[in-house]
Parts: sequence; C-alpha cells; structure tokens
Amino acid sequence: MSPPRRKPNAPARPARQPAGVRIIGGRLRGRRLAYSGDARTRPMKDRLREAIFNLVGPAVKGLYAVDLFAGTGALGLEAISRGASRATLIEQHFPTAELIRRSTADLGLSEVCEIVAADTFTWWRRGPHLGSQPQLIFSSPPYDLYVTRTDDMVALISGLFQAAPAGSLLVVEADRRFDFALLPAHESADVRSYPPAVVGLLQKE
Repeated sequence: MSPPRRKPNAPARPARQPAGVRIIGGRLRGRRLAYSGDARTRPMKDRLREAIFNLVGPAVKGLYAVDLFAGTGALGLEAISRGASRATLIEQHFPTAELIRRSTADLGLSEVCEIVAADTFTWWRRGPHLGSQPQLIFSSPPYDLYVTRTDDMVALISGLFQAAPAGSLLVVEADRRFDFALLPAHESADVRSYPPAVVGLLQKE
C-alpha cells in the first residue's frame, strides 16, 4: 500500500528553532543571548552555570572576566551580569563571534566587552595584555581538547594562571578524562563533579 499523500493545502511544518540561551542571574537575569544552534557551539546547561557561579560566589564582583572558549558568550556575560567590571571573550568561529557581538550590543555591554575572533592558543601565544586587574578566567572548551591537546591546554591554563594578578580566579570545566593534578595550585583547588562535567576552581593568592 502506498503512503497517503499530503493534501495540497496542508501547511508545511515550521522549522524547529534552537533552544534559547539566557542569563540566569544578576541584573540581566532572564535576558536572551543570540544562538544559532550550530553544533560546534556547546551551550552550558543552566544548572551547571549556576553551580559554577555558586562556587565563585560574591568574589565575581569587580573582576575582569576572560572567557577562553566563549561559544555563546554565556559565561563572560553572566559574569558581567553578576558584577564583573568587564570581559574579554575569545571565539574562533567567526559567525559565532558575531553573534556574541550582537548579544553584547543587545544587552548594552559593548563598551565593557571585548570580542576576539581568534583561535585561543594563537591569541595566548601573541601575549595578550590583560593588565593588573584581578581576573576571573573561564576554560570551558570542547572536552576532547583536554585529551587531544593536553599539553597545549595545560600550557594555556598554567600560563594564564601564572600571569594573573593576585586575587584572580580560574574556572576549569573538563570531564573525568582530564587530570586536574596537571594544573598549578591543584592541591588547593576546589574540584567538584557535575556529571559529565568536572569543575575545578583555582585561586591565586
């Protein structure tokens, strides 16, 4: 039996829209971020982002946020919403970096956010000047980078941590395949599991 034909006047189903990404805390709570649904962007789930900012706590206020693998920009923009003074967001996929620029403009944050469309490792090798303000650095890349480019990831995180001023915080999101003992100051790091994620918070005294 042949399948039934669609009636000529039957409306086509609308294209499914990608799930939205929003700010979940602070003065911009509830505001939406531009998101294309591109598979190369892995938006962090709200509950994990909330857990990370619960770890950071009120120390976020006044810090300079640096989001190394920005994706939608949610971590850096969330930090601004919760009291960080400014942010640099690095994203190698140019169309996604443009979406971050759109989000910062929509949120009225263009003057306090720098969007860098570049490979993070190349950006770091060029020697960025982040200044003397204590930083809140986020490393939340695709988890496979911790396996396929372990040495590069450790060098990136260690270099940023060593260069950061006293009072800086570093948030590393990986999965169970990454050995946090490879990182500086790992003995005092606060490492917690939120399967499949593992999050480590390092503080530079």
